[in-house]
Amino acid sequence: MDQERLVTLLIGLLLAAWTLGAAWAILSARTRQKRAEGALRSARRLARMVEESPAIPLLVRSDGRIEASPRLAQWLGLDGVPQFLSELDTAERGLPAEKLAELTEAVRRCQKTAAPFRLVATPRNSTRSLALRGHLADPQVSPGGAALVWVFDFSDSESELARLREEAARARGDFTALVSLIEAAPMPMWFRRPDGELQLVNSAYVAAVGGQSAEAVVAAGVELVETVDGHTPAHVAQAAREKGAPIERIVSATINGQRRALRVSDLPLGNDGVAGYAVDIEDLEEMSRSFRAFRDAQRSMLDQLSAGVAQFDAKRRLSFANQPFQRLFKFSARMMQDPPAFERLLDAARDVGRVPEVRDFPVWRRERAAWFASGDTQEEAWSLADGTHLRIVAQPDPDGGLLLIVEDRTEQLRLSAVRDTLLRTRTATFDSLFESIAVFAPDGRMQIWNRRFAADWGLDSDFLDTHPHVEALLKKIASRLKRGAEAELVGNVVRAATLDRTQKGGRITLADGRILEFAGVPLPDGNGLLAVLDITDSQKAEDALRESNAALMEADAIKTRFLANMSYELRTPLTSIGGFAELLQAGLGGDLSDSGREYVSDILASVDQLGEHIESLLDLSQSEAGMLPLKKEEIELMPFVRSVVEERAGRLEKAGLELDLQAKGLPRPITGDRKRLGRAIGHLVDNAIAASKRGQRILVQVASRKTPQGEVAQILVQDKGSGLDSRSLTRALDGMKVSADGKSVERRQGLGLPLARQLVEAHGGSLKLESEPGRGTSAIVELP
Repeated sequence: MDQERLVTLLIGLLLAAWTLGAAWAILSARTRQKRAEGALRSARRLARMVEESPAIPLLVRSDGRIEASPRLAQWLGLDGVPQFLSELDTAERGLPAEKLAELTEAVRRCQKTAAPFRLVATPRNSTRSLALRGHLADPQVSPGGAALVWVFDFSDSESELARLREEAARARGDFTALVSLIEAAPMPMWFRRPDGELQLVNSAYVAAVGGQSAEAVVAAGVELVETVDGHTPAHVAQAAREKGAPIERIVSATINGQRRALRVSDLPLGNDGVAGYAVDIEDLEEMSRSFRAFRDAQRSMLDQLSAGVAQFDAKRRLSFANQPFQRLFKFSARMMQDPPAFERLLDAARDVGRVPEVRDFPVWRRERAAWFASGDTQEEAWSLADGTHLRIVAQPDPDGGLLLIVEDRTEQLRLSAVRDTLLRTRTATFDSLFESIAVFAPDGRMQIWNRRFAADWGLDSDFLDTHPHVEALLKKIASRLKRGAEAELVGNVVRAATLDRTQKGGRITLADGRILEFAGVPLPDGNGLLAVLDITDSQKAEDALRESNAALMEADAIKTRFLANMSYELRTPLTSIGGFAELLQAGLGGDLSDSGREYVSDILASVDQLGEHIESLLDLSQSEAGMLPLKKEEIELMPFVRSVVEERAGRLEKAGLELDLQAKGLPRPITGDRKRLGRAIGHLVDNAIAASKRGQRILVQVASRKTPQGEVAQILVQDKGSGLDSRSLTRALDGMKVSADGKSVERRQGLGLPLARQLVEAHGGSLKLESEPGRGTSAIVELP
């Protein structure tokens, strides 16, 4: 039993051990299975990763056989992976022969020397780009000196590379163009390193600093801009880089020996450096100075205007106001120091009564403030409480400002009122004239006329109100003339007055028998005045006077002929009386008593005097009739005058007068009738004797005088008598004198002065009287 039990026990133990061993084996197998499955999954994953990787391994054994993924055959355009390396070229697909030979040589060298290699190949009839990188394979991968070649498809990378190359080429072109542009820029440009030192300058910079080349300027660190307030250009550039913002400043620099104003800009370019450029603004500065000078001159000129001018900026604040504007709105000096806004200016003007009185001032002010945005010129008239009339013109500026022009029209309106009054007065005056007048402009259009003008020519007022042209006017009046063609005479007078600026006149007869006399007068303002006078009545009176004058002239001629005949008739018996008286005086009629001889002497004196009167009367009548005979001869003037004076010695002595005969210069001889010239000079001396009082002196002076017509002989007879007034003097040479009551003119008793004038004028000379009451009379004879 025990053995059985022991055997059983042993069997049981053996079974138990076998069971445990079986269980352990199962567990171990399962563990290994799991590991194998994990390794298989890992191998599949790695194979998949290798399959999907951008690189395909190509294992080339030492005997030339190859192992590779089918994907490589697809890249090479082959139907499958060949067995040997030399089969990668099928003459139609695969690697080109030269690339395959290069690959074969590289693989051989790698297998012998373990030298890695790189190749780039493009399969036949394909655009695919393949990169091959080979090295000696790890013995675990393939013992025996195999070469492992990784094949990359970088077709996409090649496209990207081509794109990058293109972009790089474009960038180089842009950079070259930019450098060329900077080089060609007319302004100095430069680039500084982060430490502020110059790295690049253009040609304009080199020229501005007078350098030899850009490299020399950079090497020497020649700065274009000078140090200002201890800040060098490098310091300013560094400040711009640290600030991260451009810095712009205006500095002066010496360029080509001239001080120029430059606007210098430093532009930070991140950490690469600072770019800079300088713009020559000297011309702009000069223009700016000129503009400021022009503006100041313009404002000074605006101050000289009578109109007020003010300018407001886009913020509606007063920017300028000339002196008249300040006076019109009573600006204070404090207001000009702090220029007000437009609305505030209106408030201040309202406080001093310089705006119109309105019912709602805020609304009125708001409407005026809208002028800034109106876009059109606004104009209105302001009537102020003190009687001032202002004309306001508001012109909006394109920049949003406003130009305000204020004109004080108070005086102008007053003058206009005065002018209107004068015009009304002128019109009333014109209408009251006896003449009809019309004023024509230089263009021939009628401007002004009076009622008489319309009445004289029979024209309608409606027609005249159209201010007709002179041609239209002539057509109207032609039908009213006796001869219509004479209307052109009126047109010629108007054109002469308005265009030729000459005065002309004429006379015209109307169809109704009236006679109009007209004249054209140029006016100072360029217009022409046509004055027309109805002379019908005066013409009739003139005709009557002309007929009367002809009758009087005929009567005077009859009188002259009668006096000439009577003179001859009187001289015959007078000659007989004188002859008999001389016989009695000679004693042929017997002895005469003393009384008889005295009577005979008186008879002879009376005969001589009467004969002289008859001769004078005959000469005067013949002279007036133009029939005075002259017996001319050469006369030495001084002896001739002396003989005339000596003939009156007795009368001078009897009258108690003194005669002073003078010769001024050396008078030249004259040609004339000695007898009649002696009678003319004698009458002048006789008149001087008659006008002088006892004890006075008579001056007779002989001289010569030069005139534009030549030298003339001059004889002066001067007395210190009572003289003549102006009215008597003008009529003395005509033998007339003013009556005692001064109301009429009557003939003088003596014939001396008229006869002397007739005799002198018969010799081509002249007789002139100069007299003044209380200071005597001077008779001046001038003979050629």
